[in-house]
Amino acid sequence: MKFETIPFKDLLSEIIDNRGKTCPTVDEGIPLIATNCVNNNTLYPTYERIRYVSKEAYENWFRGHPEPGDILFVTKGSPGRCNFVPDPVEFCIAQDMVSIRADENKIDNKFLFALLRSPQVQHQIGNMHVGSLIPHFKKGDFDKLFLEVPSDRDIQKKIGEQYFKFSQKIHLNQQTNETLEAMAQAIFKSWFVDFDPVRAKMEAKVAERDPNRAAMAAIAGVSSFAKSSEDKSLENDWDEIETALEQKLNRMSDDQRTQLQKTAELFPDELVESEIGVVPKGWEVKPFYDTIDIIGGGTPKTKIDEYWDGDILWYSVVDAPNESDLFVINTEKKITKTGLENSSAKLVDAGTTIISARGTVGKLALTPKPMTYNQSCYGLRSKIDCPYFNFYKTKQLVESLKRGSHGSVFDTITQKTFKTIEIAQPSENLEQRFDEALDGLMSMIKKNSEENKTLSQLRDTLLPKLISGDMELT
Repeated sequence: MKFETIPFKDLLSEIIDNRGKTCPTVDEGIPLIATNCVNNNTLYPTYERIRYVSKEAYENWFRGHPEPGDILFVTKGSPGRCNFVPDPVEFCIAQDMVSIRADENKIDNKFLFALLRSPQVQHQIGNMHVGSLIPHFKKGDFDKLFLEVPSDRDIQKKIGEQYFKFSQKIHLNQQTNETLEAMAQAIFKSWFVDFDPVRAKMEAKVAERDPNRAAMAAIAGVSSFAKSSEDKSLENDWDEIETALEQKLNRMSDDQRTQLQKTAELFPDELVESEIGVVPKGWEVKPFYDTIDIIGGGTPKTKIDEYWDGDILWYSVVDAPNESDLFVINTEKKITKTGLENSSAKLVDAGTTIISARGTVGKLALTPKPMTYNQSCYGLRSKIDCPYFNFYKTKQLVESLKRGSHGSVFDTITQKTFKTIEIAQPSENLEQRFDEALDGLMSMIKKNSEENKTLSQLRDTLLPKLISGDMELT
């Protein structure tokens, strides 16, 4: 295979940025993608902690906007991270990144995307800002990065398409996980935040209907018990609810119907006032701290080689999964049994919620198998072994902390923090039922994440060999 050495800048027909300045933002509008949304582990940018711009700012403030097939390229902080621009483009880009467009006469855009993500090029970019307090790789330096490009455009296209196919499959799994996680979160919110089954029972009592059937309808997602129109009576609405519930029950197995009925029975039929607002009758208000065991982390001495490169996963916040993937499938660093035994690191069981307590605070992850983590994290174990309820309750705690900080970033979590947040604790049976209800969803999320790990490893192993010409696609 023949190669040409070409400056990065010469491979581009367009470089789009927004002047390196912070653009005016609004509460809602067109999403503004910042550098935190660009990740080499995803095909397209993610919508995490995004801000918005008005239509007027979108049309008049920016120099230009990305087009489908462009590449988003981070230039400050962690230079070199890149994502592909989807079709349609439903966002604009913030500072400290650019959107680059491949010169189609010189290079295939998908090949350029794969090349920029290759270990060799990422290493080159890393070496270009060694010693910088805040790493930069400005567009003015693009002509200093030299890329080895196959002369044959057909080879470029084949390699680019192959890399893209792997990335698309990974992306589809991530999208599936987003849907599954949203379903899990919706169940938690319905049961433990909005108290929908409790409210359904209360309404049923007023309408002289069966409270348990009403709760079954709420749990099954049959109805929100709101009037559908002004000219319909509540009685007609209840008849519709009953009909819809029967239709749903007819599609269930005997076991599913039994489980739904038993779940409905676990909810009370009254809300009462408490120090944290209305809560279901019988649920105890207590500090979150009293419902968990807290396990601190640690780091083996980095200068002792025998402590590192083992087979025990050692988590730090850089290993945090996407919000929808939940589980820590792999970690950047691993430690040995000797390293574990000679440090304050603790090996925690599967089903532990890991929360980052310093630095990037409030990042959450679930352990699918025993692993350990650094001292900037806590492991939280449910006292009654309900890992999924514990995870979503912790997520609710983080959201409460964010609200309490009035939009600013809370900079640390201590054990005292867990004592200051009070929660409404349901019965153990209801917690266990919630975990049972989520087991299938969580298993699918974990399976998809494990498949993505395999696909990523295969893709990233093949890529250097294809780019170097050591392996050819037939």
